[in-house]
Amino acid sequence: QVQLVESGGGLVQAGGSLRLSCAASGRTTYTYAMGWSRQTPGKEREFVGAIVWIGSSIRYADSVKGRFTISRDNAKNTVYLQMNSLKPEDTAVYYCARSNRPVVAGLDSSDSYNYWGQGTQVTVSS
Repeated sequence: QVQLVESGGGLVQAGGSLRLSCAASGRTTYTYAMGWSRQTPGKEREFVGAIVWIGSSIRYADSVKGRFTISRDNAKNTVYLQMNSLKPEDTAVYYCARSNRPVVAGLDSSDSYNYWGQGTQVTVSS
């Protein structure tokens, strides 16, 4: 089993920044890519971005490209989501997840992940 714990959510004004963290524990491995998704009530979970543990492959959804940055710290088994220039439409519960693929391609669907964190709320006020 793999446990994922997100932290760093909160309330921020539009234009502000937040950094989310996702700490992995348990049967962790560097084989599979990690992803960030978000969800608002009544909507499907939306892909935000993904990163591999080994190498430099990172991918972002068009809606966050240029504003959000995903990074990792392998020594801490932690993945980060730096969110800048936040907009009210970024308001959502943000989840990190471990995928079942070793690459960032094809990770848009929630079906591509087999471990999820509990989520952390991000609220952006206008």
